[in-house]
Amino acid sequence: HIAALFGCAVLTGAGAVMNSANLRPGETVAIFGLGGVGLSALLAARAAGAATIVAIDPSAEKRRIAQGLDAHAFAPEDAAGQFPALFPDGGPDVVIETVGKAAVLAQAFALARRGGRIVTVGLPNPAERFDIAALALVSEGKSLIGSYMGSAVPSRDIPRYIALWRAGRLPVECLLT
Repeated sequence: HIAALFGCAVLTGAGAVMNSANLRPGETVAIFGLGGVGLSALLAARAAGAATIVAIDPSAEKRRIAQGLDAHAFAPEDAAGQFPALFPDGGPDVVIETVGKAAVLAQAFALARRGGRIVTVGLPNPAERFDIAALALVSEGKSLIGSYMGSAVPSRDIPRYIALWRAGRLPVECLLT
């Protein structure tokens, strides 16, 4: 029951943080969506040494789980108002979007700091469109990164994540609810 988690949720969420975003120790992170993939991203951000982690989800229960994992957690309507105090540099270094909604991706893009990296792993409806000012990519120096299955190489990543789990640094058993 634990091993099964590594084949999808952990591979995707942890991969978004460690492979696609290439999170470095001391960087800050915001995660939109706290399903299995989002919670896996949160666990990976902790394991990678994130200084501040903010988790955003409409579910109070999922926010409680995130708080138990040392993350600040907010409902979507409350998150933006909390960012100035939590991210004095203008926003998180990395934003992970796991919801799969264009509107959420737009919010994630807007809340990242200048020079921030926005990683999207959510799979939106093909009819949805994502609209940003083209100038923002250059003038704000933001990077928008698509991450299918956490940009994973399973033969490399699954053993790495299992080693982190065995060392107590990636407690994936909390995903079982």
